[in-house]
Amino acid sequence: MRVDAVFENARVLSDRTPTSAVAVLHGRIVALGEDAEALSARQRVDLGGAVVVPGFHDAHNHMVWFGTNLDEVPLGECTHVDEVYAAIAKRAAEVGEGGWVVGHGYDQNRLVGGHPTRHGLDRAAPGRLVQLKHTSGHMCVVSSNVLDRLDLATVPAGGDVVLDTDGSPTGLLREQAQLLLRPLTYPVPEERVVRAIDRASEVYLSEGITSVQEAGVGGGLVGQTPVEVAAYQLARDRGVLRVRTTLMVSSAVLHDLPDDSGFGLDLGLRSGLGDEWLRVGPMKLFADGSLIGRTAAMRDDFAGEPGNRGYFQLPEDELARTILRAHRAGWQIATHAIGDRAIETVLDAYAAALAAYPRPDHRHRIEHCAVLPPEGLARVVELGLIPVPQGRFVTEIGDGMRAALGPEREDWCYRLKSLVDAGCVLPGSSDRPVVNGAPLLGLIDMVRRRTSQGHLLGSDERLTPAQALRAYTYGSAYAAFREHDLGTLEPGKLADFAVLSADPTEESTLEDARVLATVIGGELVYQAT
Repeated sequence: MRVDAVFENARVLSDRTPTSAVAVLHGRIVALGEDAEALSARQRVDLGGAVVVPGFHDAHNHMVWFGTNLDEVPLGECTHVDEVYAAIAKRAAEVGEGGWVVGHGYDQNRLVGGHPTRHGLDRAAPGRLVQLKHTSGHMCVVSSNVLDRLDLATVPAGGDVVLDTDGSPTGLLREQAQLLLRPLTYPVPEERVVRAIDRASEVYLSEGITSVQEAGVGGGLVGQTPVEVAAYQLARDRGVLRVRTTLMVSSAVLHDLPDDSGFGLDLGLRSGLGDEWLRVGPMKLFADGSLIGRTAAMRDDFAGEPGNRGYFQLPEDELARTILRAHRAGWQIATHAIGDRAIETVLDAYAAALAAYPRPDHRHRIEHCAVLPPEGLARVVELGLIPVPQGRFVTEIGDGMRAALGPEREDWCYRLKSLVDAGCVLPGSSDRPVVNGAPLLGLIDMVRRRTSQGHLLGSDERLTPAQALRAYTYGSAYAAFREHDLGTLEPGKLADFAVLSADPTEESTLEDARVLATVIGGELVYQAT
């Protein structure tokens, strides 16, 4: 047999014993090791002793949101609210009167002075329309001339407009209240969405990412346009969708179908439609809000805030009905639930749906699954659910999470090891752009579990490097119903892999690993210079 390519002189970390070569034919792996080396090939690629791992798969990211952010004012490194205002003032000088100035990535937990305010933005950018996106995506701050254009009398349920002591708006819009901006900002033009996909894809390839799951398209808080799937198709047609993508569809755009024929998208479309490059994945549903923004639905008060237990994004009975209808219609479901009260409610809803309409291998998910008490962990396992926490959160926003929970609940926060020990298939994910989405950084954090101030988050939730790598490869592919195609290096699988400078499964070399090249379908799509 003559194959398309043999990648040799490598240390290939397959599920079998590490081997030396990979042979590729028609985009799939056909042989490993000596069997691969013995084949005739149109091309032979000497990898110079580098380490080959399955392509990284981010199970929960926001590609368009991240790509769009690249054109905005970055605020994540600011440590004082005055630095935020200065950055906005600098950009405002480049924008005409009445134009938009948009910043992203601020975190009040790391800012001396707390949240920016509309008054501060008015001074920094007079005459401009200003929006600052919180790093969590669950809130934003806007200037007075933006507020003046909003119908503040129609705040959606599941959100609020924060008021000052005198009863006037501070400019902070939380959760569903951000939808008040829709008449001014939605829909994002299709060409801008395609550009964001293009720019994000380039970054992903440089990080060894070969496949992702886009955590919400079409509507709700994370949707960019009602024709977002079409934008992804256009990006693919133009060759700028460079990573394999599974799209989670916002529950806001699902509806009852005629003649009691189900619940979903027109024509009965549901999870699974598509091909190796672009597919419809789960329904994405929001139960509650943010931990560092202190809007997640909790059973007890946030630390230091008597009476604040957060809130749900939609009524609990509606949440349960939506899960039941989507499950009955055959959808995989991915429900955002962060607070322990929200997780408990979601577990009840999944249990009721599975009892009413049993379905094997449903692979329903809990996105973030952030504050998980012991009894909740047991139910996740019992129901066969996939928890999707984010390892990188620990370093970048872990101190804010610790402050929100207090020491008595800290051990429940973004569990990893206890989930693996209980038998869960654990995916790796970033929630980018909430935090840096580079998988090698995610691996380090899943192993180290140290906040930016050096605190160990949780008593013992650290993974081994091998467990962390499996999460970012096999685990994430499993969460997307794609482990039959992705996630491991073995004959029959798609030939997607990352070439690294060091072994990420050894703790002594984990932090030395760098991406040297990325291969998708046997094609070299990125090579470090």
